[in-house]
Order: sequence, then structure tokens, then C-alpha cells
Amino acid sequence: MGFTLKVTSRSSKGLKGLPPTIELSDDATIEDTKKVIARATRTSDFNRIGIFDPVSKKTIKDRNAVVRQQEPVMKHGEIIVKDLGPQISWRLVYLVEYLGPLLFHPFFVSVRHHLYPAVYPYLKGVVPAPNVTAATGTLTTTQTAAFYMIMAHFIKRELEVLFVHKFSANTMPAAFIVRNSAFYWALAGFLGALEIYAPFSPTAAREGEFLSSPLDIVGLALYVFGELCNANVHWYLSSLRKPGETARKIPRGLGFSLVTCPNYMFEIIAWIGIILVTRSPTLSVFIVIGSYFMYTWGWGKEKAYRKEFGDKYKKKRSVILPGLL
Repeated sequence: MGFTLKVTSRSSKGLKGLPPTIELSDDATIEDTKKVIARATRTSDFNRIGIFDPVSKKTIKDRNAVVRQQEPVMKHGEIIVKDLGPQISWRLVYLVEYLGPLLFHPFFVSVRHHLYPAVYPYLKGVVPAPNVTAATGTLTTTQTAAFYMIMAHFIKRELEVLFVHKFSANTMPAAFIVRNSAFYWALAGFLGALEIYAPFSPTAAREGEFLSSPLDIVGLALYVFGELCNANVHWYLSSLRKPGETARKIPRGLGFSLVTCPNYMFEIIAWIGIILVTRSPTLSVFIVIGSYFMYTWGWGKEKAYRKEFGDKYKKKRSVILPGLL
């Protein structure tokens, strides 16, 4: 048994060889549909094929979604398709995003002996006097702690991308990698590292050894708590659907009773910890902007849960921070 769907092209130039209808099996997924259309149009990479809802005109992103379960598609007996252009895997995009900070922080630590003495004469009218220890080229204990905290955070992110995360879509347009990576490479990477390891930075200006201040202790505690809880939520989400399952499930567990996306909440907590330790204005800007994006993604998740699960889902007032966002 199977069923037939009308196929409408959304591509401005059309898809050469696109059939007016396609035959699908009852258990066909969105990915199966892409493969059928790719074969018909002789498209080498089926990931280039975008499948769109005929009513909302929005792309159906979940490649494992069963076509028969897409109500607007079945009601109208139609799908809209588009050639999305050259694609790049989501996994590779995330690996590249997080690579920037892992390159820039060791780089600025290694060149601090030469870089900062050379630029300080031009900046001494607008920046504080260098820390005595840091001025010799030696990192203060707080700068050292900041280095390891930031490096550990992004190494964790890379390992999660490689071994934990599962992606509902295989790919994204290749051109998006520059847009997506710029935020991490510029703020958390280049500008963050340039500031933190300077002998005249707020991080270097700290008096006393690392953990001599209550803020250091609180910051380190928040960082460890946030990172461990974030890892826990990521692991839970990756195992929410068992192999072969396609139906979405309502996530429960650590933090999900408070917000829609507790992984974002714990991410922010970890970064607040880093900021308390570093006193970094650059990283503060980074997490404020990042929180805006996480709020947008979180609200999208909340709306999707409400639409898909109806009364079975307990609506959340906050999506990433209880009582705030």
C-alpha cells in the first residue's frame, strides 16, 4: 500500500525533471521523500531538496517525520519542494563554530609577551596600568583559570557535537557557515581572548590569587554546576527517542519543569560563572546576544510543543530563564 502526493516546485528556476506527482509508501519519512525527488530530478545530494508545508509554506525540518503524520500535507495531498543549493552538514557547522575560540585563546596566550607591550604605549591613555605580574608576560592565576574554563567549555561542546547531539536535519545551506561561525569566532574567540589575556584587562586587574575573592568561588561553582547540568540535559535529549522511533516525545527531567529549554538555562549559568571570574565586558556582550538567540529558539520550541501535544503538554511561562525569559 502507499499514497500519491502532488508535487509543486518553489524554485525560481524549477527542478529539471520534477514529476507532477510521486508515489510514497505508508511509512515514508521526509528524508525518504527527498530521496525519491532527488532520483527523479537527478539531484546528486538529496539534502539539497527542501520539503515545505503546503499551508504554512514553512520547511518541514525533521527528516525522520513520517509524511502521513503531516496533517496539512495529507489534507491537501501536496508537498512543495525547492532546491536549497549546496549543503553542509549541521555537525560540521557546529564543529567549525566552536573551533574559533579553541584557536584564538591559545594564540593570544602564546603571543602575549610580544603583542601587548607593543600596543600598550598607544593605549595607556585609555586603559588602566598593567598588572605587575601580567606585565612580565606571566598570566595571573585568574587569567589562567579563565583560559582553562573557556577551553574546557568549548572542548565539551565539540565532544557533544561528535558523540552526543542528534540533528533533525542533515544539512544547512553551505553559505550559512560564515554567518553562524562569525558570532563565536569574533566575540567568544578573537575579541574575548584579546581582552582577557591583556595585562591591563579587568581579568588581570584582579587583586590576589584566584579563589581569594567570594566572586571567584561563586563563579567557579556556577560554572561547574552549569556545565554538568547542561551536559546532563544534552545526553537526556539525545536518548529521548530510541533507535527506530519517529514520534516526538515531551521532554521531562532536570530543569524541564522550570523552562522549555533547560540546556540553554544551564548554558547561561555556566557563562555567568565565567564572567564573574573574568569580569569581561566582551564575554558579557557575548552572552547577552547569545541569550537573545537562545530565547528566540526556545520560544520556537515552546510553540512547537504546544501545537503538537496540546493539553498533554504543560505550557511554560519562561523558555530559558525562570521568571525572566
